[in-house]
Amino acid sequence: MKIILPNYILTPDAVLTNKAIAFDKTIKKIAEIEILKKEFPDAELIELEKNSLIMPGLINAHVHIEFSANKNQLSYGDFLNWLYSVIENREDLISGCDLSCMDKAIDAMLNNGITSFGAISSHAMDLEACANAKQNVIFFNELIGSQAAMADALFTDFISRLDASKSIKREGFQAGVAIHSPYSVHPVLIKKALEIVKNEKLKLTAHFMESQAERDWLDSSTGDFKNFFQTLLKQEHSVSDAKEFLSYFDGYETLLTHAVETNEAELQTMQKNNHTIIHCPISNRLLGNKTLNIKALNEKNIRWIVATDGLSSNYKLDLFEEMKISLFMHSSAPLLNFAKQLLESVTLNAANALGLNTGAIVEGKNADMLVIDLTNEPNEELAIHLILHRYNISKVFINGKLEKGTI
Repeated sequence: MKIILPNYILTPDAVLTNKAIAFDKTIKKIAEIEILKKEFPDAELIELEKNSLIMPGLINAHVHIEFSANKNQLSYGDFLNWLYSVIENREDLISGCDLSCMDKAIDAMLNNGITSFGAISSHAMDLEACANAKQNVIFFNELIGSQAAMADALFTDFISRLDASKSIKREGFQAGVAIHSPYSVHPVLIKKALEIVKNEKLKLTAHFMESQAERDWLDSSTGDFKNFFQTLLKQEHSVSDAKEFLSYFDGYETLLTHAVETNEAELQTMQKNNHTIIHCPISNRLLGNKTLNIKALNEKNIRWIVATDGLSSNYKLDLFEEMKISLFMHSSAPLLNFAKQLLESVTLNAANALGLNTGAIVEGKNADMLVIDLTNEPNEELAIHLILHRYNISKVFINGKLEKGTI
């Protein structure tokens, strides 16, 4: 048991002063220091520096660790050009990111205050790195393949990777499933995978409506994807449309990444099924895609969260940076209210979407906490300042264990 004494505590309802936190794996009690000392007389006392703030650890729900070697190999500015560059450089990117490369990416997330992340794994080359990570991990095994003739072989490989991830037994690690996208996964594969997902109650995610090319291909088998599928896969038509794809997830809450090209009917389906949208603003900008219509999501009460995507379409794995970019991209949103929404999107809302008992400094939640070194006393615009100024993170606790910093 430990008692930590900051100047300020960021809770969902207010910024607390003159309070301390008693915790082991979970937050046991938030109260005045003398009360906690009396209730927990043997607890280790951690006194923090002036202007210290405790806030929840950040949650990055969508990241591709396997592609962390990219610096300048890929082409930005247009989705199809980027996709062709990924295919052209795929082997070099994968072989160029060994265990130390992936460890470096995971450690960078830790240093940036990310205490939980969802790893979208295409090949399971990142399984060892994620199993050894200090963070909580949802390891999403990705299913991909639109050709019916390859379905059995692809599904066998998917099951092998899924079983390998399910064999990892450590606190904070769990296996999940990622369906790559509606244009790249055959319905036969999706149905077989979802049977496992629903029977075992695994967390589920998918890319959805990231580009205009995807919109055109799914709606009418036309557009920029037509030549791509004809040339590379000898396909003349999409394997499913967007409505059919979403119907597979009816009744099962799913995290859908990007969703920048969604229409009204699709938003209504997401609302009805309590799906979550993952917003990756830097990735969308670099790949020449639209900005997510967050106003429409808020009007429909559709939960949205912010994530970094991978280093194949980003320059760093930093949710503070991601929030800052989003803050400026959505220039019509009321500034303070939107800053608060952004912070909630990478803490409590992300935790709820992933089914994690974390995301808030509240009694009973897991003690995933950041110690932020503010430069002076916070005011009512703290949410804006946290995003803009990127204060030093001096300590990181995950499940009550100090994983960054010293005591």
